[in-house]
Amino acid sequence: MATRGSGLLLHLTSLPSPYGIGDLGPAAYEFADFLAQAKQRFWQILPLGPTDPVTGNSPYSSASAFAGNSLLVSPDLMLRDGLVSRDDLEPLPVLRQVDFPAVIAHRERLFRTGFSRFKQDTHKPDYDRFQAENAGWLEDYAAFAAIKIHFERQAWGEWPAEIRQRRKRPIENLKRTLADEIELAKFIQYVFFKQWAALKLYCNGKDISLIGDIPIYVSDDSADAWSHPEIFKLDEELRPTVVAGVPPDYFSKTGQLWGNPLYQWDVLKSGGYKWWIDRIGHALALYNIVRVDHFRGFLAYWEVPAGEKTAVNGRWAEAPADDFFEVLSRRFPQLPIVAEDLGVITPDVKALMKRFGLSGMRVLLFAFGDGSPRNPYLPHNYVEDCLAYTGTHDNNTARGWFEAEARPDEKLNLMRYVGCQVTPQNIAWELVRLAMMSVAATTVFPVQDVLGLGEDARMNRPSTADGNWGWRLLPGEVDAGVRARLLEMTEIYGRAAAKPEAAQG
Repeated sequence: MATRGSGLLLHLTSLPSPYGIGDLGPAAYEFADFLAQAKQRFWQILPLGPTDPVTGNSPYSSASAFAGNSLLVSPDLMLRDGLVSRDDLEPLPVLRQVDFPAVIAHRERLFRTGFSRFKQDTHKPDYDRFQAENAGWLEDYAAFAAIKIHFERQAWGEWPAEIRQRRKRPIENLKRTLADEIELAKFIQYVFFKQWAALKLYCNGKDISLIGDIPIYVSDDSADAWSHPEIFKLDEELRPTVVAGVPPDYFSKTGQLWGNPLYQWDVLKSGGYKWWIDRIGHALALYNIVRVDHFRGFLAYWEVPAGEKTAVNGRWAEAPADDFFEVLSRRFPQLPIVAEDLGVITPDVKALMKRFGLSGMRVLLFAFGDGSPRNPYLPHNYVEDCLAYTGTHDNNTARGWFEAEARPDEKLNLMRYVGCQVTPQNIAWELVRLAMMSVAATTVFPVQDVLGLGEDARMNRPSTADGNWGWRLLPGEVDAGVRARLLEMTEIYGRAAAKPEAAQG
């Protein structure tokens, strides 16, 4: 990632579409065209895994570390491929926020219609190849998805013991009963990955690299925990004995209790880290660059006894980071991983990143709180091998931060640093300029910031359960004026893509 460049952060769900949520269809290709015309090199997205209303539709709490989110499947592309008819396409109201219940019901109807037509085709070499290439996770995930519906969407920890424990005969009997539902789940994954592969090919053809995102942990209620219980810290009833979190700190007296099952790193190590190698290999096939959330958990992680109400009574436990990354780097000699290294990061984390050539992150919204010139998030302290952001999906927008969160001293520190008056109207582009002119090889900006949007455009508010992950662009909002301004700044600071697309009106 040494090549100097710039890009935008926009999750696929935030794209405009007539079907209630952004998807892999025409708007995704139009956004790729916009990036190319603005000479951007990168498009960063959030995790692509299935989401669930039970976990607030968070892409960071998924039923699978491998499967794709069915809500991202494009109805328009299903129509193009003959899986549905135009009469099957029911548009949903164009809203600023995703109406997840309406979208879920809409997609479920569409998939059953498409699957019914798909089954009539007896010649499916492409589908057979997809199943063979993804056999390591697809069968387990499809069975998990179908069984979960069968048990009225209960968490797998509440399933009957013989199914929870995957006893051979009961599982085989249930799979026969649910054969059609299992095949439906496979079909949806086939359509998702076919559409994703086409979009990735299109982006890469325009010299746009896709930056993906994987959480370090999986959800307790996931196909991974159900099908690979041996690699997690579970009891005899296959329920977590300890769960993930972070300890108390300046920001929270009780820490954060995430609740994810934790890895049995000794078991993973004895098996050559196969599950993790499969996961990283899968991610590297999907993306050009992979951001790993909560990277420090590879060295040491905060484990909290299951049943605790807060993270206070946890303890630090170590993971075999050096050995793991040695194995990983042998398997993948080119390891384009970005480590989420925000917050309090110990020297051993930095040493590990340096040893294996992993890039880190810098966020400008963190730069002006203490007034110290040594603040690592101030641009003059950046290193070349990092990704510089105005903010991330977990932050307020730049304008929202300035209007609702920044203290008077932070605003003063910011204005002293940029050397001009900063207002709600210009804050976002002043931060974009600071990042662009830095030595950071890569800059990435949330689309909300290049549009100068306020707090109501925020994607996520950490530690809140509702109202997140739903923000969307409106049709035509990313227009020629935004493109021209981004293009100009990209060229001024030497970040233009090597093979630019000619800007069009």
